[in-house]
Amino acid sequence: MAAIDTNPPSGTRDFLPDEVTRRERVFATIREVFTSHGFAPLDTPAYERLEVLTGKYGEEGDQLIFKILRRGEHEDTGEADHALRYDLTVPLARVVARYGSQLALPFKRYHIAPVWRADRPGKGRYREFFQCDVDTVGSDSLTADAGTLLAVADALDRLGLSGFRIQLNSRKALGGLIAAYGVAPELETGALVALDKLDKVGPDSVARELRERGVGADVVDALVSDLASDDLEDRVRERLASTERGRAGLAEVDEVIGIVGGDVPGGVLAYAPVLARGLSYYTGPVFEVVHDDLAVTIAGGGRYDGLVGMFSGQDVPATGGSLGLERILLLLAEEDDSAAPDVVVTILDDDGRADAQQVAARLRRAGLAADVYVGDGRLGKQLKYADRRGVRFAVIRGSDERAAGTVAVKDLATGDQSTVAETALAAHLRDALAAARR
Repeated sequence: MAAIDTNPPSGTRDFLPDEVTRRERVFATIREVFTSHGFAPLDTPAYERLEVLTGKYGEEGDQLIFKILRRGEHEDTGEADHALRYDLTVPLARVVARYGSQLALPFKRYHIAPVWRADRPGKGRYREFFQCDVDTVGSDSLTADAGTLLAVADALDRLGLSGFRIQLNSRKALGGLIAAYGVAPELETGALVALDKLDKVGPDSVARELRERGVGADVVDALVSDLASDDLEDRVRERLASTERGRAGLAEVDEVIGIVGGDVPGGVLAYAPVLARGLSYYTGPVFEVVHDDLAVTIAGGGRYDGLVGMFSGQDVPATGGSLGLERILLLLAEEDDSAAPDVVVTILDDDGRADAQQVAARLRRAGLAADVYVGDGRLGKQLKYADRRGVRFAVIRGSDERAAGTVAVKDLATGDQSTVAETALAAHLRDALAAARR
């Protein structure tokens, strides 16, 4: 029988206990922050009808949707009718369209769950990964956009990731900018896709792509001249002033910055003149968050007033953001997150099995994590098990200790062993654990 490859599929990962512990700690912190900002939790199926997802992510995004082939009698057709969710925003729009009458608007929700993309795997880039979204549906006030920025910034700061930069722009401003340069309306979407790559590929590559997309040479030359200048923001503001759409978009940016003010926990907020965000459903302010220790975006989002209407047939404004959890976890990878319990309770004889469970139960009621050894073997094997799990202390209790109402506590790091009264065990362990962590 041929050996089975036990590696997870390309672009996916297995998470061992310590990794799961670190991830759950991050998720818990984010949930706490978003709840404190008034957002409520939501969950949706892992897959959606194909028609729900297609046409929502632009020319590049639709190509990355993981499609699910039809089943049963239609399986041989090779056709797809469902797909794994690409993000958490489109499912939110579907939910609002389906349950809008049951929701109190504005509806503020957060959602932490896996999504799937048929992308090329790389460092910090996976085909299956978790997203964390925070959105407000039903408000056209820029106060909601500012609230998204503050909630995202607060979460990053609480995770210890201060030093980030929030880059803010508006799709209205970008549309006005494209018009100011004389780009034809039918080329606007493609031109924005090219401009959005400026930070990654530089002005020359952007110019090459613009020409490939049919933008005229004179327009490209003017664009590249501004993009490569040291006073890019001043030049863009001057261009925007020449179109009504550009002025409206720039006013949005300045208003959001004014609402947020200087109160961005752990980071800075600034206007980014050519930030576009790749998804085609954005309609107003857009933002990205970059951390100096990781030269990629760790959060992003924006206003998407037309998306819910695709499902409901009604205009429903919405804005939100998404934390790049996998990239954030890379920044936190060096932190010590152990899945080990506080103590392992050993078993020295058959008569001690029930007693060990009782000792562990008392420790748990006292707020300690206690594992009872469930294998077979002498004390040395049990202590080796505890050490391999990263447990600092072991409880040893044989017939003599049971008769005397005492417990032996062994420090597996130093080898020291002490005897304490059974009634004082929990307090002794709490003090010992606190001392070991200092």
